[in-house]
Amino acid sequence: MPALVLLGAQWGDEGKGKATDLLGGSVDYVVRYQGGNNAGHTVVVGDQKYALHLLPSGILSPGCTPVIGNGVVVDPSVLLSELSGLNERGVDTSKLLLSGNAHIITPYNVTVDKVTERFLGKRKIGTTGRGIGPTYADKINRVGIRVQDLYDESILTQKVEAALDVKNQILTKLYNRRAIAVDQVVEELLTYADKLAPYVTDTVLVLNQALEDDKVVLFEGGQGTLLDIDHGTYPFVTSSNPTAGGACTGAGVGPTKISRVIGILKAYTTRVGAGPFPTELFDKDGEALRRIGGERGVTTGRDRRCGWFDAVIARYATRVNGLTDFFLTKLDVLTGWEQIPVCVAYEIDGRRVEELPYSQSDFHHAKPVYEMLPGWSEDISKAKTFADLPKNAQDYVKALEEMSGAPISAIGVGPGRDETIEINSFL
Repeated sequence: MPALVLLGAQWGDEGKGKATDLLGGSVDYVVRYQGGNNAGHTVVVGDQKYALHLLPSGILSPGCTPVIGNGVVVDPSVLLSELSGLNERGVDTSKLLLSGNAHIITPYNVTVDKVTERFLGKRKIGTTGRGIGPTYADKINRVGIRVQDLYDESILTQKVEAALDVKNQILTKLYNRRAIAVDQVVEELLTYADKLAPYVTDTVLVLNQALEDDKVVLFEGGQGTLLDIDHGTYPFVTSSNPTAGGACTGAGVGPTKISRVIGILKAYTTRVGAGPFPTELFDKDGEALRRIGGERGVTTGRDRRCGWFDAVIARYATRVNGLTDFFLTKLDVLTGWEQIPVCVAYEIDGRRVEELPYSQSDFHHAKPVYEMLPGWSEDISKAKTFADLPKNAQDYVKALEEMSGAPISAIGVGPGRDETIEINSFL
């Protein structure tokens, strides 16, 4: 049962799209198991760049079946727009499978998300305003709308009424907004039913049968470990579980079927949105990382906060995900620095701490303890083997591997599909 999980080992934006795409030609299914269109992947194929938001990266691999699992929240208009855009570029999207149990992001979820963030002011979380959190809240509160509800107008109407009973009270009395009409929401949602119907199926059954038939299934997480609702830097997190355990609940497969868990690490660190970030840079080095690395959110369009590599976070990701391998991305971005700082521990109230603090307050006050590693000036984008890298680049990779607690099995040396050094096969 060759099932692999591929996920972000930092705060997201590590380059998961490229890693998934590279494996896409060798796997039979690629599955998104959580998140929504608040998570973006950039995949470069030849001279073509693709920005994916809801669709699994495997959609770009002809022999691969892309799957949107039950743990994903789906904005139908975004999904259909994304499919249309790929079709116009000659990409075959007909093999996509969509779980009938996935929850739908409704227009009122988006409204609630935006007005809530504005209302919070300085205390805002930094959401994308796309309705992700409110949709997951509806799911937990058992007033959510699922894809399968689009095919029973009576049930759909009842569920929308139940959801709006409370939300309209909040919108009108707390936020001074207009009430949202049930009929209007139902009418809009029903327009998506026929368009989505060719893709909707029981993905749990499909995936388990595929594993029983020895098909290779890759589970692709959105965001990153430190944005996990349970294991991230709460409350500055997403509303789902990007960690490895989320693959089981978000796709409907048992943990005994997972054979490998691959963490994607950027050679430095970035995050989008609010929240603690011990190695964040506010100087010319931070600006250089942002510029050279093209650090702008695929989905949000926001500049990413940039900082040096944080080995404390990497060790934490190894532990909570049970990582078997790392894929190190964007090593080429660090070319040109004489010395490269790496955070090996934190200083908190005069104490040296080498593991991620349990206390939220401690993490907010954590100051990075750096170890300086020699840099390199040679162009590494044409390197095909580990031996092709300059010695200092090799030493940097080895140091990160030792500090992080899992072997680095692949290295990204450029944005292109072929600009990758494979040290150990993931399959």
